[in-house]
Amino acid sequence: MTSVKRPKILIAGATSQVGSETIKFLTEIGGVEIIAAVRSPEKAVLFTSEGIATVIVDLDTHLPALEGIDRLFVVTGYTVDMLRQSKALLDNAKKAGVQHVVHLGACGRDDTTVAHWAWHQLVERYIEWSGFSYTHLRPEVFMQNVLSYGGKKAIKHGVINAYVDGARLSWVDVDDVANVAALALAHPDLHSTKTYRLGYDAITFGELAELMTSIIGKPFRYEPLGPGVFLQAMIDAGAEMAYMGCVYDHWKRYAPGTIPGADDTFDNFPAITGRQPTKWADFIEKHKAELTY
Repeated sequence: MTSVKRPKILIAGATSQVGSETIKFLTEIGGVEIIAAVRSPEKAVLFTSEGIATVIVDLDTHLPALEGIDRLFVVTGYTVDMLRQSKALLDNAKKAGVQHVVHLGACGRDDTTVAHWAWHQLVERYIEWSGFSYTHLRPEVFMQNVLSYGGKKAIKHGVINAYVDGARLSWVDVDDVANVAALALAHPDLHSTKTYRLGYDAITFGELAELMTSIIGKPFRYEPLGPGVFLQAMIDAGAEMAYMGCVYDHWKRYAPGTIPGADDTFDNFPAITGRQPTKWADFIEKHKAELTY
């Protein structure tokens, strides 16, 4: 009896929120061989302990890791180097014979002028130009950002801070993004040449505080901060400012409503996954233990 070769999928950015959740969904779907790309033996243990194969790579040299890979999930870092690093990764993927690429991009319509969102769209165009079968994912703001942001707890004693004044934003649960990513990787025939914008609940931070109060039963309130507070925090943290300067600029544009489509929501999730997307009420219920104080 001839065994059927399972497609090999390399998850670049395997330790990221979306990358690790995508691996979980792919494990449930089955029928593929998953390889988690990590940057150290210590991080590899997170996956090998679960029976997931790993390969150690850095952000610039990865051709050996791509040998025999059929499909690739691209998750970039939060620096301007994402452009150069994505190009190098895709060039090597082409040399290695990778067929299908799923790219985790950023928010925005095709004509966005938000710099770091546009950078992701340039990566999308390079994927297409290189001749890959592809699926582009454009998630809106992650709901998980209210649990932690930049490695720190985002809500303290019921106080929510953000840099967008009273703007209404479009949101998506990381789990829903990972679900779509896994399906696109497992079934490229169904998702090739698709660009999926992923945002399913539009809400302001003030409305979010009211919803948390009603569901958790403790008072929450929103206290907006000026974007300059974010900028100084990034400078103090030694962050890469070419990228974080762009993030600062987009916070400045959210509040006066000068980012077209910032609250766009979509109805594509049931058709892609066969289930309903997570809304804010669902997310708060799911994460009650983390949100309570």
